[in-house]
Amino acid sequence: MSNRPYGHLLVRRPRFSFLVHRRSAVLAGVLAVLLAAVFLLSLCVGVRFIPPGEVLDVLSGADESIVVETLRLPRTTVGLMVGVAFGIAGALIQTVARNPLASPDVIGVSHGAAAAVVFGLVFGLGGPTATPLTAVAGGSIAAFLVYVLAWRRGLNAQRFVLIGVGISVALTAVTNLLLTKADITLAQQAKVWMSGSLNGRGWSQGEPLFWVLLALVPAIVWAARAARSAGFDDDTAIALGLRLGRIRLGLVVVGVLLASVATGAAGPVDFVALVAPQVARRLARTPQVPLVCSALLGALIVVSADIGARMLISNAELPVGVLTAAVGGPYLLWMLTRSRAGGAS
Repeated sequence: MSNRPYGHLLVRRPRFSFLVHRRSAVLAGVLAVLLAAVFLLSLCVGVRFIPPGEVLDVLSGADESIVVETLRLPRTTVGLMVGVAFGIAGALIQTVARNPLASPDVIGVSHGAAAAVVFGLVFGLGGPTATPLTAVAGGSIAAFLVYVLAWRRGLNAQRFVLIGVGISVALTAVTNLLLTKADITLAQQAKVWMSGSLNGRGWSQGEPLFWVLLALVPAIVWAARAARSAGFDDDTAIALGLRLGRIRLGLVVVGVLLASVATGAAGPVDFVALVAPQVARRLARTPQVPLVCSALLGALIVVSADIGARMLISNAELPVGVLTAAVGGPYLLWMLTRSRAGGAS
């Protein structure tokens, strides 16, 4: 009889074994059903409402609809993948930093990706292929700076967040400077993109993100197991013989790649990577951030926000980042207030 924590299932295979938290598994199933329902609703609503039955006929190939196939399906699929990427990226970076306030948009990764993309747009380097590459380059440089500056014989969580916030402010200033030098048309396009928008997103923006997510599946599976070790303090890790520095670096690399490519696809959709992991952890009631639940909740937040962006104002469309910020901003203030009051984060 094997020893395992209460509320966990031990899954064994010939060459590996892993624990499955029962509540997390149930939560993941519920989130998957909700995500499927919201995905279908996103294909139905818009300037013209299309009944769910007709949408399902289009998806099954029994019928054709330019509105669904060409406009809504690519856009919603991109939103789903962006939410998955941000949810996982936020979970990994919060695990490494051991701080619920750490996320790609808070510590500068998204700002670095945004600055690089704006630089590309201003100097004619934009495009479906170039934008994801410049986003990854910018996010990686920002993450490297934060990681190096925060390292002092170990990774201090508070210093990690504070330096990340400082890097974010500096990168925002660089981005604004680039916008002042740009042509007015390009500057307007860049500002719309920087607000985080799924308007006009299609397969050309979704394809690079899809291939990155697919290529990172083995790394994400590894990260799901390694995240347990990353939560240890340095003394405990040394006692257990864990190479904690390498584990944390690997988690950061995966998180930065996901956040950067997601930013390249839809712009910096703020607060998704901050909110999704913490809400998932509270719902699952686990000591570590549940990766699968964070991914599903991130996708649910982005797709739901996109529906709201299309429906809140008639004859106009809000950027999806405006709605996620409207929810994430108060949530961040609540976390800061609770932390100051001595509550558990």
